[in-house]
Amino acid sequence: MTPLISVKKLSKSFPGVRALHDVQFELMAGEVHALMGENGAGKSTLMKILAGVYTRDSGEILVGGEPAEFLSPRDAQAAGVGIIHQELQLMNHLTVAQNIFIGREPRGRLGLFLDEDKLNIAAREILSRMHVNLDPRAMVGELTVASQQMVEIAKALSFDSRVLIMDEPTSALNDAEIAELFRIIRELKGRGVGIVYISHKMDELKQIADRVTVLRDGEYVATVDATNTTVEAIIGMMVGRTLSAAAPAARDAAQGETALEVRHLNAGPLVRDVSFTLRQGEILGFAGLMGAGRTEVARAVFGADPVESGEIFVKGAKASIKNPSDAVAHGIGYLSEDRKRFGLATGMDVESNIVMSNLRNFLSLNFFLRRARMRRRASHFINLLAIRTPSASQEVRLLSGGNQQKIVIAKWLERDCDVLFFDEPTRGIDVGAKSEIYKLLRKLADEGKAIVMISSELPEILRMSDRIVVMCEGRITGELSAKEATQERIMHLATQRQTLKAA
Repeated sequence: MTPLISVKKLSKSFPGVRALHDVQFELMAGEVHALMGENGAGKSTLMKILAGVYTRDSGEILVGGEPAEFLSPRDAQAAGVGIIHQELQLMNHLTVAQNIFIGREPRGRLGLFLDEDKLNIAAREILSRMHVNLDPRAMVGELTVASQQMVEIAKALSFDSRVLIMDEPTSALNDAEIAELFRIIRELKGRGVGIVYISHKMDELKQIADRVTVLRDGEYVATVDATNTTVEAIIGMMVGRTLSAAAPAARDAAQGETALEVRHLNAGPLVRDVSFTLRQGEILGFAGLMGAGRTEVARAVFGADPVESGEIFVKGAKASIKNPSDAVAHGIGYLSEDRKRFGLATGMDVESNIVMSNLRNFLSLNFFLRRARMRRRASHFINLLAIRTPSASQEVRLLSGGNQQKIVIAKWLERDCDVLFFDEPTRGIDVGAKSEIYKLLRKLADEGKAIVMISSELPEILRMSDRIVVMCEGRITGELSAKEATQERIMHLATQRQTLKAA
């Protein structure tokens, strides 16, 4: 059988970086083919070449057995290749139908005005084929992330895509939404659509993938059958080494002095009467379902969102925090779950990103940048955190997700913050980078830093936390020590208020 799409000896380089070298890949009709590898392995580069975002330096792409050249996304779409990026490419102020057919809207007889009726009918037909119950007239900005994901899939299918590339499609979905996405994927498989599936969640492989191709350092490693290959074997191929442990073991609750205390904090519907303490040298895990209010607590303490009432104490002294500058002045740093939007200036270089939180220390006469000092400090953190970059002058956008995360950490270490909020610190990064982040968090705690770790992955919370605070619907519903905590106990507390309501 001829593959839907085939890649042979594909290579691509950027200034200072060899992203791909002699890579091979193929996708059959009605197949889910997982593409695995550490951040920086070349997965995104390969997919962007197939989607027409990048052009290859050398190698061959075959579509249906015939040579193909994708010089733009339009070329890829014309060949039946659609891509759903990790960051959804939708316009919130437009309707579902308008997003699906943007730039290709049906027009009336004179060709001057859009035909909204035809637009909505065409969108409804695609959604119906997917068995998705969405109103084509609904505003995309008012939909859940899962529904927005379905709109992206419908948009890709509106081009009659035979190949659908999904980049981390479940990164922001809960279990019920993931189950719905997998139902859609199986529906598409049955219609002969080939799906390239990129994910760092190993448990998803056994559920959805038929074959797995592994890349490492921009090179092809192997293609294996998903059913007959263990997760451990796939991880071994990805990292090229044995990971000693997924994470260092959590300790009993730390006995250090109180670094941060929050009393009766209220800030909008998802932060109601929240109180907790954080000690020096401790990792305090915040668990809960999506929408529980964990991120909102962090943003309120950091001054990013307005506080209605409550008190914050830093090292025993009451702190007035009205904005992030106040928080930083009190030694509090916040690493957002959306590092590209809130944590980094991706168009700037590594050096500038690392020192930007403490820029005044690098000014001469309060005006001129002390470049040599900046370079020394950046090099210090590049070595300390093992940031993989050709140089300190490399643009951050060209680095992998794991290395971008390390740069955000370096930024707050340069500021020498004593209290650090890590919001989903390993989202979207691979198992090797996760292991490095885990070790780094434990090292920071051992050095006396006080850390709050917000995570939606229960195994991660259980392995890393000295204590665990559980939230549900804006309130803290319980606190567990590392010894007490189990997935069952956390889930019971994370659903406690819903359980009470149902009763």
